[in-house]
Amino acid sequence: MNAPTVAKPVGAAPAAAKPGFDQQGDRSDADRVNAAMRSFVREFGVTAALHMEACVHCGLCAQACHFHLATGEAKYTPAHKLELFRRAYFREASPLAPLLRTLGLVKAPSVAELQQWQELIYDSCTMCGRCTLVCPMGIDIAELVKEARHGMFKAGLIPERLALMDRTARQWGSPATPAEDLPDILAEVSAEHGVPIPCDLEQADILVTAAPAELGDHTKALADCARILNKIGAKWTMHQGGFDASNIGFNNGDLQLQERLTRALIDTAVKIGAKTVLLPECGHAYGAARWEAAKWYGAALPVRIIHMTEFLDEVIASGQIRLNQIGDTATFHDPCQIVRRGGLEAAARRVLAALGFDLHELKDAGVAGFCCGGGGGVVSNVRSTPLRHKVFAMKQAQVEATGAKRFVTSCGQCRITLEQGAKHFKWDKKTESLLELVADNMVD
Repeated sequence: MNAPTVAKPVGAAPAAAKPGFDQQGDRSDADRVNAAMRSFVREFGVTAALHMEACVHCGLCAQACHFHLATGEAKYTPAHKLELFRRAYFREASPLAPLLRTLGLVKAPSVAELQQWQELIYDSCTMCGRCTLVCPMGIDIAELVKEARHGMFKAGLIPERLALMDRTARQWGSPATPAEDLPDILAEVSAEHGVPIPCDLEQADILVTAAPAELGDHTKALADCARILNKIGAKWTMHQGGFDASNIGFNNGDLQLQERLTRALIDTAVKIGAKTVLLPECGHAYGAARWEAAKWYGAALPVRIIHMTEFLDEVIASGQIRLNQIGDTATFHDPCQIVRRGGLEAAARRVLAALGFDLHELKDAGVAGFCCGGGGGVVSNVRSTPLRHKVFAMKQAQVEATGAKRFVTSCGQCRITLEQGAKHFKWDKKTESLLELVADNMVD
């Protein structure tokens, strides 16, 4: 039986479609364009200029991009995503820029073009770097997208959900919780999981940091980190001064916030005499703190910054912990920022071997692995959900093709993305944390 038709009032206007972009603040269009262009020009140093001039439009990056492969749409070709950034370069900073401006051969991006650009550099780019890997000219496309986001943030043209998280982190030092609530949260996690978690010690050797999920849905990961550290007798602490390593500024293009959050971790470690900052299972935490912290310090970093995967690899190799053998088959999702952009491909596999797994590699694994589809803030960008689900289907097919019983990763953000995809497709494969597997299988 057909549903009854509801008549619309005569002369009623059609419902307005929600625009495919968000914007923050009440600024004129000209102000937004000028803010974006000023930021773009600051990014055009020698390396960016070489990359802009080097593209030969071969199209190889298209076949590396999970968004392009999942949809078949040409607009998701990584080189195309940079077109407005490239135009800004040729107009403002290239060797022929004065001539191009005078003759009107290259126009500045309009505010309408910047608004529509959000879909290409926020909704459909995780900055995973797979395009960078295959580029025959060595162009770091992922880095250029990140630099372009700096201008979009300055123009107030980023997805509103990311802007909300940015405002929260500016106020609290974390998009998850105010710093003053940390002691209470840790006390609750400690009581729930039966493990001591020190907070705000005046002196410690290791400053432990967290990602937002570990303070909410994935508290077991935080408790398991504590369990391992306590097992080896480490002197460690979490601290209100610097505790959230996820760094939303890194994803959004908010350089000022990125610097502030990075300095909070390192300066807090120095304050308490810690020699090591231990990052959680979070890919962008590794990118922001391990590889970009040097931007804010004029000399070598005063502390060692390591990812949880490195830590697990080291304590197992040194014999500080011993593990029971699981004996199952497993496959592993390589987090982009940790493996392709961070170089920790072998470390995760050594830990998996120590757990006694028979590793069945994905068709595309290691540095060639496909992104989970949610990095770079995409998982937090509600507007991108349908596109993210298409990408998840690619990962799901590869996991099933291995025939492995267990599915493991070492990034909490990837885990959230994969869990959401599994829920959407009613897939019963659980995504497991490498850290939690180690903690659950320590020999007493």
